Amino acid sequence: MDRVREQTERLSCLFRDAGAVPVETSVLQPADTLLDLYGEDIRARAYVTSDPVLGEQMLRPDFTVPVVQRHMEDGAEPARYTYQGLVFRKQEAGNGRPSEFLQVGYEVFDGSDPAGADADVFALFSSALKDAPVKAHTGDIGILIAAVAGLSTTQRRRSALLRHLWRPERFRALLNRFSVPSTRVVADIPSDVPEIGLRSAAEVETRVAALREDAKTPPLDPTELHAIQSILGVADVAPKALARLRLIAGDMPAISPALDQLEARLNAMSKRGVDVESVNFAGAYGRTTMEYYDGFVFGFHGDTPVPVATGGRYDALTRMLGQGRSIPAVGGVIRPELLEALQ
Repeated sequence: MDRVREQTERLSCLFRDAGAVPVETSVLQPADTLLDLYGEDIRARAYVTSDPVLGEQMLRPDFTVPVVQRHMEDGAEPARYTYQGLVFRKQEAGNGRPSEFLQVGYEVFDGSDPAGADADVFALFSSALKDAPVKAHTGDIGILIAAVAGLSTTQRRRSALLRHLWRPERFRALLNRFSVPSTRVVADIPSDVPEIGLRSAAEVETRVAALREDAKTPPLDPTELHAIQSILGVADVAPKALARLRLIAGDMPAISPALDQLEARLNAMSKRGVDVESVNFAGAYGRTTMEYYDGFVFGFHGDTPVPVATGGRYDALTRMLGQGRSIPAVGGVIRPELLEALQ
C-alpha cells in the first residue's frame, strides 16, 4: 500500500507541475444529475443511498462529472484540475474487480486549441506511464457521431442510434432493424378504450404516431450502412487508420470535419514528441466506457482486461451541465493500484 501511495503522489505531482489545481469532490453525489446523464442504467453500476435532507444520493462513480459541475459554476477559463481519491462501482459476481478503487485524474478546460489540448493530455499521460509495460490505444467517438448524424433517414432513427452509441449490442441491433423494410403493423386505437396505467391517452397516441412513421420509413441507405460498419471495423496504427477513414469519407462525407480534427490531433501529438506510428487507433474503441466522451478517447493497457489509464474529450458534458454555456474539455484518469501491480 505504501508503494501505491507513492505512485498516487508521484502522479499528483506530475499533474500539478503541468499547471493543474488540486480539487476535491464529495463522496456522495446527487443521484438526479447522474440519472439525467446516464438514465436508469447507472443504477446497475453505482451504489445508491437516500438521505432525509439531500434526497437520493450515489457514491461517487467517477470524478469528471462533479469536477465539470464545479468548473461550470464558478471556474475561470482556461483551467486545469487534478484530483485523487476513491470511486465506487458495482461489479458482477465473480469478475474479480474491486468495487472501490483509487483514481488520480487530470482535466483541461480550454477552447483555444482542442487538438492541442488532446495532444497535451495524451503526451502527459504517456510521460506518466513511460516506464510501465503498457500499450496506447486511441479512438474518436466524434467520427461515429458525425456518421450517424449524417445518415439520410429520419431524425427519430438518428436519435435512437445516437442514444445507444455506447451500447454496442443495442446499436448493432438497431442498425440491423433499420436496414430492412419494416414488417411492423400498427393497429388503430378504438375510441372507447379506457385509460390504464401511467400513460395518458395523448401519450399513447403520440407513441402510436411515432410507430406508424417508423413503419413507413425506408431502410437505411446500403452505402451509408456499409460506411458505418467500415468505420467500426477500422483498426490500425493511427496514420494508416486515418488514411482508411479518408477513403470511407468518400461514401460518408459527413465525417470529414471529424477526420480533419483527427489529423490535427495527430500532428499536434507528433510535435509533442509522441510517436504516432506506434499509437493504435480503432473506430470502435471507447464505446463501452462512460457515455460522456464524444470525441478523442484513449487508454493505456497492460496485460489485464482493465486499462491502467483512460480518458477523452467530453465537450457535450460541459454543455449539459453548463446551464447555457459550454467549453471544450478533455481529461483522463490513472489507477495507481493497477500501475503499481505492473511494476
